[in-house]
Amino acid sequence: MASPELRKDVVTGRWVVFSTARSKRPSDFKSKSPSGSGNSNSQNCPFCVGNEHLCAPQIFRVPPDPSSEWKIRVIENLYPALDRNLRQRDAQGEESPEVLAGFGFHDVVIEGPAHGVRLSDQSPREVRDVLIAFRTRIKELAAVEEIKYVQVFKNHGASAGASLSHPHCQMIALPIVPPNVSTRLDSMKDHFRQTRQCALCEAPSNKLVINESTHFVSFVPFAAIYPFEIWITPRIHSSHFHEIDEDKAADLGSLLKLMLQKISVQLEDPPFNFMIQTTPLRATTSELPYAHWFLQIVPQLSVVGGFELGSGCYINPIFPEDAAELLREVNASVQ
Repeated sequence: MASPELRKDVVTGRWVVFSTARSKRPSDFKSKSPSGSGNSNSQNCPFCVGNEHLCAPQIFRVPPDPSSEWKIRVIENLYPALDRNLRQRDAQGEESPEVLAGFGFHDVVIEGPAHGVRLSDQSPREVRDVLIAFRTRIKELAAVEEIKYVQVFKNHGASAGASLSHPHCQMIALPIVPPNVSTRLDSMKDHFRQTRQCALCEAPSNKLVINESTHFVSFVPFAAIYPFEIWITPRIHSSHFHEIDEDKAADLGSLLKLMLQKISVQLEDPPFNFMIQTTPLRATTSELPYAHWFLQIVPQLSVVGGFELGSGCYINPIFPEDAAELLREVNASVQ
């Protein structure tokens, strides 16, 4: 059994404790909770074809022609965390550095019309189209002067936060830069000052790499906070996700599909989250050399306890090199 080890991630700035004594063999990691979500009945699902009237207003659809069947819909969230209309009327009370009116956007991206077809079941081209929908919507939100950051995320499975089983992602546009994003940028800035290199432009160790494509590499980060956490990063420096072109989106779609298949096979279809960790929309020119976007996938295999909540440090029961090896050996094909 390997000795415990503490590692610091130069991207997130977090310290992580790796202790295999807190787990069984790495190969014994399997999902401990079902990935199913509520509303599994497609007849009553608001995201299914024919139930569009049950949804909040549509923002756009793919293809745009309303006479054809839709493949992707971007809609307002029926229960938004923020109010997109708040700036159009006087906010209650006075704003201060500690209090802001809850203005922002909360959207849903319905990945496809079929209730039981997951993103990992779709073709690489269809996954690409979902990524392009993200890009399109971020560009629209970037035109709103008050919006400073857009978080794209997916919750798969009830324990990962999904309330509807029909495959979908969400986007929340904020008038602030979230603290995790600021901390990440500060950590990457420190690394850049010391090395004159972007932390994510440095190639990960071969022991951490899972798969590589023409434009992207997938790997388990050196100081992974969560068991079997995966990052997918552009090979060539890129600060903003919404600058991705069609070719790179297709390449990313294939690799993302492959990673989702691998964790499903190796970990028995666990609940998971994925997040696009991009750069604030109003980033300065001086921040761009070290600000590098990536897509983060987190299988929900462990529970955050008092130590993590109290200290901000996390305990990961599997070393990243072992997790990467187990994911590399999974046979999955992208078609």
